[in-house]
Amino acid sequence: MIDLILTPRYLEFRDECRQWLADHKPDGPIASMDTPEGFEQHREWERLLFDNGWSVPAWPIEYGGRGCDLMEWLIFEEEYWLAGVPGRVSANGISLLAPTIFNFGTKEQQDRFLPRMASGADIWAQGWSEPEAGSDLAGIRTRAVLDGDQWVINGQKTWCSRGAWADWIFCIVRTDPEAERHRGLTYILVPADSPGLDRRPVERLDGEPGFAEIFFDDCRVSAENVLGEVGQGWAVAMAAAGSERGLNLRSPGRFMAAARRLTDLARRIGAGGQGIDPRLRDEVTDAWIRAEAYRWQTYHTASRLMDGAEMGSEASLMKVFWSELDLELHATAMRLLGNRAELTGGAPDCVDGAAWLDGYVFALSGPIYAGTNEIQRNIIAERVLGLPRR
Repeated sequence: MIDLILTPRYLEFRDECRQWLADHKPDGPIASMDTPEGFEQHREWERLLFDNGWSVPAWPIEYGGRGCDLMEWLIFEEEYWLAGVPGRVSANGISLLAPTIFNFGTKEQQDRFLPRMASGADIWAQGWSEPEAGSDLAGIRTRAVLDGDQWVINGQKTWCSRGAWADWIFCIVRTDPEAERHRGLTYILVPADSPGLDRRPVERLDGEPGFAEIFFDDCRVSAENVLGEVGQGWAVAMAAAGSERGLNLRSPGRFMAAARRLTDLARRIGAGGQGIDPRLRDEVTDAWIRAEAYRWQTYHTASRLMDGAEMGSEASLMKVFWSELDLELHATAMRLLGNRAELTGGAPDCVDGAAWLDGYVFALSGPIYAGTNEIQRNIIAERVLGLPRR
């Protein structure tokens, strides 16, 4: 049983978040973070957040945070997304890599990487997927061989989020080719300007390079950039994957804001005299209910974590839920818009600046990234439900 009423302390914190975001929200939209201009504009926004203590509120004060608890962080996320301010170009770093550095990094690594990550000085890309491995991280082939105090890396990564413009890439490489699949892997942090590293932007359906292919050709990286122990990269990666699938990357605020925009869209279309198919009205209602359900489930999970529980395989349940919610929510908006759904931002009859189309295209990737939903269902079946492996 949980108390659904926010305490005065949390209400005061919520009001502070809300006021600051209202006062500092950009006057108009900024360019896409997947363009050179927009990437730097988003980096400037990250610096503004950092300078005012809002970049990483749940981090320790010494690294630019406020020492907030999980509940405060969830409240901040809700207010952030509801305010309609720019997206977080630093999400890969602050949401995925940072928890791993806190858990596995040395004090020197924490001091070196975390402040620059929080301020937006360093933006991180994720270098996990490979052409031959897909969602099978244990099947990666990128090799690293120790040569003195440097690792020499050869291989290829693909679908590297933010990879086109990022400053650093966090990678998993195979350092012991004779070891079993889940052994012999090492987690390493690679400067994007390293000699021997070549990145090639990969365009999405909208033409913007949201990803990159990364090629390593005798790329040399300092041994001090290994995160965790050599050969223990699987354990480090699984901790990061839990952050990606669970609370850190996709807080409920994102979907609550989208559900509210969807209900507003339905009202506007209905008020325009076009009428709404009752089945679509039910879909809008269902999207709002599911977003709220995810919100309260997340608060319940946060309460347990604050009491000392661990996330574990529950992260897979959450990942399946939020990725499918995001996709269906945007698909409902597309159906509501009808023949205007596919209009791009410059079209005369475009609705909401084509935000729904952009959101739908991005949501299509949700069941794939952070481990495909097919893989997540296998994890749920085996580790949550206790079903036998086939």
